[in-house]
Amino acid sequence: MIAVKNYRWLTVAVVVVAVLAVIYLMANPGGVATPLRSGERVVVIYLQGNIDDGSGGFGISGGITPRYVEEQLEKAESDPAIKAAVVRVNSPGGSVAASQQIAAAVEDFSKPLVISMGDMAASGGYYISAPADGIVAQPGTLTGSIGVISQVIDTGGLYEKLGLKVETIKSGRHKDMLSREMTAAERELMQALSDELYDQFVSDVARGRELDKKKVLKLATGQVYTGTQALEAGLIDRLGGIEEAVAWAGEMAGLEDPEIYEFPPPSFLDQITGLGAKVAVLADKLTTPPEIQIMNYLQQYNYLPRFILE
Repeated sequence: MIAVKNYRWLTVAVVVVAVLAVIYLMANPGGVATPLRSGERVVVIYLQGNIDDGSGGFGISGGITPRYVEEQLEKAESDPAIKAAVVRVNSPGGSVAASQQIAAAVEDFSKPLVISMGDMAASGGYYISAPADGIVAQPGTLTGSIGVISQVIDTGGLYEKLGLKVETIKSGRHKDMLSREMTAAERELMQALSDELYDQFVSDVARGRELDKKKVLKLATGQVYTGTQALEAGLIDRLGGIEEAVAWAGEMAGLEDPEIYEFPPPSFLDQITGLGAKVAVLADKLTTPPEIQIMNYLQQYNYLPRFILE
C-alpha cells in the first residue's frame, strides 16, 4: 500500500513538472534562424546520442533516428540558399539497420557534405560518417570501432529467484533459442548472422572511404582509434573542429566566405508533443514496479537478436 502511494506521488510530481515545462515553453518559444547572406549558407546539423530506429524524431526518442536525419537533409536539399552541409556526429553507435539507413541518406545527399566528429563517432557513428564527402575530427576524437556485437541474456536464474516457471510452446526448433541457453548449432547460426553484418559494415566503409576492402579488414578489429590514428589509417581526412569542417564544405561548394547556418528550433507544438511523449514514458516507468520493468525489458531484449554497432 505504501509503495502504491509513493508511485501516485511520483506521478503527481511528473505532471507538475510537465505543467511547469509547458509554461516555460510558452514564455520561451525558441529562437529564430540567424539572418544570412543569400547563397552563402553552410548548414550545420547536430546528431547526438545512440542511433536507434525509433518512430519519433530526434529528442523524442533520446537519440539519432533515420527519420530525423532524413528530414534535416531533405530541408537542406530543398533550400537553394544552402550550398553545403556539415553534420556534427557525437555517437557511440547503435542499431545496424538504422545506421545503414542514415548512411544511405548521407550518401544520397547531392550537395557537399562534411562530417565533423565530436568526442566520439565510433562504430555506428563511424558507419554513418563513412559515405560523406569528407571527415574532420579532433586529435582526441574516438572513432573507428568497426565491428558488430550481439548479446543475449539468460533469464533462467532470474525467473527462478522470482518463483516463475516459463512454459514454451513453439513452432520451429530455434524459435526460443534467445530465451534459453543456446546449443552449439544455434551459436553458429548467431555467429553467421554477425559475420554477415560485419561484412556489410566493412564493405560499406570501403566503398564510402574509397579504400581497399583488405585494408579496411585490417582496421576492422573493433578497436577504437584517436583522431590522429584515424587520419594516419585513412579513416578520416583532416584534423580540426566545426570551423574547419564548415570552411572545407564551403570550399567544396565554391563559397569564398561561407556563413554557419542552423535550422530554426522545433515549433511550440512539436516541443509540446515531444514533451508529452517523454512524460508518458516516465510516468509509466515510475508507476510500474521494478521487478515488472525488469521482466518486460528482458522479454523485449531477447525477443529478436539485436546486433549493435557499439
